[in-house]
Amino acid sequence: MEGDVTDKLEDMATVCEFDPITGNIPATKVEISVSCRYGALLEPNPHYSLCILYTQGVESKQWREFGRTEVIDNTLNPDFVRKYILDYFFEEKQNLRFDIYDIDSKSPDLAKHDFLGQTFCTLGEIVGSPASRLEKPLGLNGPCSKPPLWKLGIPGKKCGAIILTAEELGNCRDCVTMQFCANKLDKKDFFGRSDPFMVFYRSNEDGTFTICHKTEVVKNTLNPVWKPFSIPVRALCNGDYDRSIKVEIYDWDRDGSHDFIGEFTTSYRELSRGQSQFNVYEVTLLSFSVEAEHTFLDYIKAGKTLFFIILFSAFEGNPSQSTSLHYMNPYQMNAYAMALKAVGEIIQDYDSDKMFPALGFGAKLPPDGRVSHEFPLNGNVDNPYCNGMEGILEAYHQSLKTVQLYGPTNFAPVINHVARYAAAVEDGSQYFVLLIITDGVISDMAQTKEAIVNAAKLPMSIIIVGVGQAEFDAMVELDGDDIRISSRGKLAERDIVQFVPFRDYMDRTGNHVLSMARLAKDVLAEIPDQLISYMKSRGIKPNQTPPDCSPEAGLSPTSTI
Repeated sequence: MEGDVTDKLEDMATVCEFDPITGNIPATKVEISVSCRYGALLEPNPHYSLCILYTQGVESKQWREFGRTEVIDNTLNPDFVRKYILDYFFEEKQNLRFDIYDIDSKSPDLAKHDFLGQTFCTLGEIVGSPASRLEKPLGLNGPCSKPPLWKLGIPGKKCGAIILTAEELGNCRDCVTMQFCANKLDKKDFFGRSDPFMVFYRSNEDGTFTICHKTEVVKNTLNPVWKPFSIPVRALCNGDYDRSIKVEIYDWDRDGSHDFIGEFTTSYRELSRGQSQFNVYEVTLLSFSVEAEHTFLDYIKAGKTLFFIILFSAFEGNPSQSTSLHYMNPYQMNAYAMALKAVGEIIQDYDSDKMFPALGFGAKLPPDGRVSHEFPLNGNVDNPYCNGMEGILEAYHQSLKTVQLYGPTNFAPVINHVARYAAAVEDGSQYFVLLIITDGVISDMAQTKEAIVNAAKLPMSIIIVGVGQAEFDAMVELDGDDIRISSRGKLAERDIVQFVPFRDYMDRTGNHVLSMARLAKDVLAEIPDQLISYMKSRGIKPNQTPPDCSPEAGLSPTSTI
């Protein structure tokens, strides 16, 4: 269950919030790095560490999840590569909570994993510490830990330490791409050769180092050639070209006790000048290139269009009965409608004509009762477009009166259908976003994984909102945040799926406006980075003017798949 160490640092959790009441403007952005030191407190078994950051609302005082690190396996001293980027307000008390878990499975339910400890602090406390480095004990004041995970696992006991460091981010928007190789490394394995990987650190003002990148592991060789990797210059040296960069080389071991091979130091300036040989086992810099790092808004301002397609799963009970998730309560919207309204009110701002194709799947259609896995909610096969969110909701409610909900629920047909249209505009002029609202029951998992892997090379993202109380393990597998999805031995080129369970956003106080705003934010959080990753992979710049290549008006569910 090794965390994806090759995740780009562009995947770092970020937030940019503006308070319309106070009008506060952040003084600066700071990057928070997290490390843990469990020591001898943890039983000597394999552990897969994950850190979750929670922030507290100024008025509500409620804790809400801000972001998660990657999962690091088999170590008592995890140094997380993925960072948190926060807006820093000098005049505010910004309360933070860090929870540490030992991940036991792919389940998103934290109750199914071992709680290792937590700590509380403020952002000012981290920034104001000597060298902006704060070390605090981990306590067991949160969810109960499963004994005998901790030898001293009782509430109030210290469970190791967490180390938090903060650094103000510079305004450098360059991104560097590098590739390294090495020759005649030490043989560390008794049987076979070494399995080397590289770890990059940037130096801090107090002489310590902060991890900023890990390469992939190259198996069974003493002469590795690592894949090229890209990293923002601000992550590598924060724009200080003479800052020391330390590189360590290890031999990977399954139990986490990686063997140290050697290290060298350099700087961004030395690398940019083409220094190719380093004094450790002939490590060689094969390539070095720099380009400006374009933002999501750069592409939007350049005229790139987001094209949204809405999809409802219909297979979930009789809508006339209150037990159905599709039940039309005259006094309150059902979960499907609430999820659509929450997300739709954000995405419609990026579509000029506010016309969206809306489809359903998993139903028998009149008049002959044939089963369909993609039918227009408005009943118009030739023109499935609806006018805005209100038009979609009206078509959705009308379709519940005319179709018979029926399984199985197949995702692959409609993903493949949308992929056909995305394949016609690979020039970057349009980017397709498929929003699927479903009860979590998926009948064609193998075909869906294959469809996603094929779609990952196209200008396309998939958002899945799971409603109801079903187990969403299948959906979590489709979301490739930690483990990239694969099919028939082929790995997805990009992570294009974002999944969230609707039930996690139901506000017990009845404040649906706030809870739906949180849902929309988390659902859409990955879209900008996914769009940027596609554009970068195809070398598409924001200022390029592609030919006019709009989707045909008939995004029709009857087209050949």
